[in-house]
Amino acid sequence: MKRLFDLTLALFAGLVLLLPILLVALAVRLTSRGPALYWSDRVGRHNRIFRMPKFRSMRVDTPAVATHLLTDPGKYLTPIGPFLRKSSLDELPQLWSILRGDMSFVGPRPALFNQEDLIALRTELGVHRLVPGLTGWAQVNGRDELPIPQKVALDAEYIQKQSLGFDLRILFMTLAKVLRRDGVAH
Repeated sequence: MKRLFDLTLALFAGLVLLLPILLVALAVRLTSRGPALYWSDRVGRHNRIFRMPKFRSMRVDTPAVATHLLTDPGKYLTPIGPFLRKSSLDELPQLWSILRGDMSFVGPRPALFNQEDLIALRTELGVHRLVPGLTGWAQVNGRDELPIPQKVALDAEYIQKQSLGFDLRILFMTLAKVLRRDGVAH
């Protein structure tokens, strides 16, 4: 049921958002050198690595680490990078990952391949069994502002509450947070 919901919503969203996706891709290309998309190695279900696309909000010479680990993340942002991140428009290409089955609309956000502490804690609590999501329970409860143990505790709580109704609640909460631009640190 969840996979059918994801496919249907991703196809619908892809059609509705096709023009904005093309405009963002063009804006990224016109405001900084390099490709419009950044393909990031992420940890998926059962800790398998997959390639996740995002609109590039950072310069091409940015180190491949979590943004919070950079000494001065702001110096790596492209001219439209802050807007893309605050508006979450950089996440739109992840519709592709949802269509492929690497991601779901709701689940724990996929870890970077080198976030060993996050991956280990998720594995210990069984969160690694879930398909990662575009949004999740941790994202609507703090996003970038949460320390890793608290994020993983919320991801584990999601396992217990997981249902279509709970997923819809998280999607509506996400929409409200995106419109208010809540919880984005970088």
